[in-house]
Amino acid sequence: MQLLITPLAAFDLEEIADYIAQDNPARAGSFVAELRAHCEKICLNPAGYRRRSELSDDLRSCAHGNYVIFFASTTEQVTIIRILHGARDVSVKDLDGLSVKPRNLE
Repeated sequence: MQLLITPLAAFDLEEIADYIAQDNPARAGSFVAELRAHCEKICLNPAGYRRRSELSDDLRSCAHGNYVIFFASTTEQVTIIRILHGARDVSVKDLDGLSVKPRNLE
């Protein structure tokens, strides 16, 4: 299965690395490598992760440390949408303009 990391998710990874590097530059690199490896692991069984239907019908997520990886998948591809801190109150706005369709609440 192919893995695609959106430009916004790649930017999230850069911001995570920059934040961790303020205190521990070596850990910043290793933690981002762990996040990337977890993204690869998602490809093995994307349907096994939690649905996030409150945000989008096509969205799933999984935790890695204090961060949450948001993704969508098809039979051929996993798309990493965002990687955000778990304490953040995530809304559909955080996913605007991406390849997920917000849930219709009507």
